[in-house]
Amino acid sequence: MNCADVNLPTTLISMLTSILLTKDTSILDTPDSPFSNWSFLYDPDYIHPLLSQPLPTSCLSLASSTGLLLKTTGLKVTAIKIDPYMNIDAGTMAPTEHGEVYVLNDGGETDLDLGNYERYLNISLGRDNNVTTGKVYQHVIERERRGDYLGKTVQIIPHLTNAIQDWIERVSKIPVDETGEEPDVCIIELGGTVGDIESAPFVEAMRQFQFRVGHDNFALIYVSLIPVVGGEQKTKPTQAGVRDLRGLGLLPDLIACRCEHPLLTATMEKVSMFCHVSPKQVVGVHNVSSTYHVPLLLRDQGLLEYLQKRLNLGELPVSQELRAKGESLMGRWRALTIGQERLFDSVAIVLVGKYTSLQDSYMSVVKSLEHASMRCDRKLVLHWVDSSDLEPQGEVSDPVRYHDAWRAVCSARGILVPGGFGHRGTEGMIAAVKWAREQKVPYLGICLGFQVAVIEWARNVCHLQGANSAELAPETSHPVICFMPEISKTQMGGTMRLGLRPTVFEPDTGSSKLRRLYGGKQVAWERHRHRYEVEPKYVDELEAKRGLRFVGKDERGERMQMLELDDHPYFVALQAHPEFCSRPLNPSPPFLGLIAAACGGSVLAEQLALSEKEYTAPHPESAKVIPASEAVTDLAKGRKQAIDGIRVRGEVKEEESLETSGKMMGKVHLKENLSNGSANGLSEHLP
Repeated sequence: MNCADVNLPTTLISMLTSILLTKDTSILDTPDSPFSNWSFLYDPDYIHPLLSQPLPTSCLSLASSTGLLLKTTGLKVTAIKIDPYMNIDAGTMAPTEHGEVYVLNDGGETDLDLGNYERYLNISLGRDNNVTTGKVYQHVIERERRGDYLGKTVQIIPHLTNAIQDWIERVSKIPVDETGEEPDVCIIELGGTVGDIESAPFVEAMRQFQFRVGHDNFALIYVSLIPVVGGEQKTKPTQAGVRDLRGLGLLPDLIACRCEHPLLTATMEKVSMFCHVSPKQVVGVHNVSSTYHVPLLLRDQGLLEYLQKRLNLGELPVSQELRAKGESLMGRWRALTIGQERLFDSVAIVLVGKYTSLQDSYMSVVKSLEHASMRCDRKLVLHWVDSSDLEPQGEVSDPVRYHDAWRAVCSARGILVPGGFGHRGTEGMIAAVKWAREQKVPYLGICLGFQVAVIEWARNVCHLQGANSAELAPETSHPVICFMPEISKTQMGGTMRLGLRPTVFEPDTGSSKLRRLYGGKQVAWERHRHRYEVEPKYVDELEAKRGLRFVGKDERGERMQMLELDDHPYFVALQAHPEFCSRPLNPSPPFLGLIAAACGGSVLAEQLALSEKEYTAPHPESAKVIPASEAVTDLAKGRKQAIDGIRVRGEVKEEESLETSGKMMGKVHLKENLSNGSANGLSEHLP
């Protein structure tokens, strides 16, 4: 955790509070309490009214690290993120303003913080684990329309605050890991600023919630910046913050002091004295070389022991298997952090993207590269290149940026083109793909990176002059990338192809690098978020030129989802987002392949062999399911796949499904013909 990564004003306060509800019914007020089977953890960001902005990175790292420590004891942990904006979800937010849109297994488009929880805790969350003001208001209004409130006047208190608490209780019971059991602890993070109108209902809901669950099931951790002025660590902001927090009816059990250097004993004692807590309830969270060190930093200061005693967590029943897994997790995590400090060799990767002005736009991509680099015993050196700077006009308008961008691309050991929408910068991406293909530089394309790889191949190898995407150039004579027929062009929110979906490897792909990285399995599961696909009528022509092959397709064998070049050290692309499924101790296969190939052929060969033996998908088996309507194959093609590992939800008659699907697709095609393309103007601003 490095202050260089976050703008830290000297008078800033940030707060994280944590609510933990145990499953020990003996500590509840009544034996038949409805909370006897649930567990919660609550994390809102808090700022003193006089100060400017929160420290979300600090709060998030502390919350995730606390959850990780609890998992090392064998407890089952889940998480909820509350965002006080009016959007229903993050799906229509511009990545340069809000950061990346994180996609969950069920297709939920959420805040990037949920990705941090999934990575640290190795869990799979759902769309309801992200609560927004828009969602809660929509829920309350729908209940009012149904008459659920029996004619009462619907108000913020109690109806909205009760709805928030009910939501937390319901979602906290949902299993999120491979055990399939209800969690023991739930982490709830409240974003925004306490004191703002947007956050007020959630803060009040949490004040009520502490009495609803009981004192013994509720603990708060206050996170405050300790600024250094004149060489002295100052505690006044922390004192003022705690005073305001108490005024809201929330009393901190732990105070985590965010500071640049280790917290001095005198500072700790001062915080203890003026904030009405004992010294053991004050922990220091100073800058460390990597956020992966934060769990160990907190553990060494006794945070886990305090929570276990404060909440009687030691009395919860934990199976020997889970206890052993927890101990193993701590050992592996400690080895990971120690090994990271001992890395000397580095690997240089260049990321050619559209939203490089805000690096949080590619948070999961960066984390996936880090995970893969640590697996290959390398330090990641990541160079950011705005794809617009690679385009020819840049040589005239800004020659310095143009040459700097190309210098980074030409000197990189690996090139990655991530996802994005809109025309801007795509010609620069295509130029980077051409360089990677011709110069044999390892390449990984994700979503848009997959599409520009197809376009580059069509133009320069298949000689389809002017080949392009229907999104980028609607008038192109060769639309090798087309709009998916079942997707709405006018309704932007939640209408893309979303969520965890299978990719079936084609026959005779046993030697495919991608398939070997996925353990040689027939089916690979990754999360999707896209509106466009390879135009089916061009597939044969694209594969006719020897070298490119679509090694993976969807469960119906109709959509191209993975491509690979044969005569290349490592050139792969996916119409998917594998970065959302990477874990620190279980790197994403495509990213692992990119880093290994960038390290050299011997490292790639080693990782391919290990992956074939050891790869384990991060998804629970319950998540590997598709709707029955999508499992039906096109009888006209005479192709019917029965793939092991793909379970179908529901029952749909094949003939009826095909007829319905045909009618639906016909209507969509008709709508496309009548459309004037008005949605294209939004594509640059929508993620």
